[in-house]
Amino acid sequence: MTSPTRTDGTAGRAAPAPPAWGVRRAPRRLLAGAALMVAFALLFTLLALRADPASPVLALARPVAAGVAITDADLNVVRVVPDPGVQLIPEADRDRVVGHTAAVPLVAGSLLSPEQVGAAQWPPAGESVVGVPVAEGRIPAGLSAGSRVSVLIPAPQGSDGPATEQPPITASVVSVAPPSAAGIPTVSLLLESLAARQVAAAGEVVLVLESPGSGA
Repeated sequence: MTSPTRTDGTAGRAAPAPPAWGVRRAPRRLLAGAALMVAFALLFTLLALRADPASPVLALARPVAAGVAITDADLNVVRVVPDPGVQLIPEADRDRVVGHTAAVPLVAGSLLSPEQVGAAQWPPAGESVVGVPVAEGRIPAGLSAGSRVSVLIPAPQGSDGPATEQPPITASVVSVAPPSAAGIPTVSLLLESLAARQVAAAGEVVLVLESPGSGA
């Protein structure tokens, strides 16, 4: 028994293909999602930059002596959160600093402030700088410009008194010069003018490196 033959003309035809817009919709959704992710990333970056309270300011890349012109190589840029009570020089004013003289000795790593730039004001009123030779083995380890020290003046030779006849004298280290031909380095100290004359007259002294928070 044979099956009836279809006469509607559909025999052997393939199933109709899905509409083209259904195939194209998925790629469009992927592109839209990727664009949205990029937009969110950019927005997050902008918000993070705005939320950062740090500002680029000028710092010292190396020490500069008072009265010496500041060069571009002497400066570095660091980001800090400025204190309203402390005046700093922003990175945008770099060109206004280069070529001007240091009013005081500038220590490497310190932040630069406006009052440190201009006509030399060194040493300050009522203070003097004195260079003292320090015998080998008498320089404390870690002594450098900016260190706070106590200057001990030994008792004169043959004295029956204590090891030191005078109380320690507080001073700040300006610089540490390399050893001379005799192998003796010279340390420049900033201290009160009267104390500077006492130290200069003593000849031989002993330096004690103090902690920055000791108040010495």
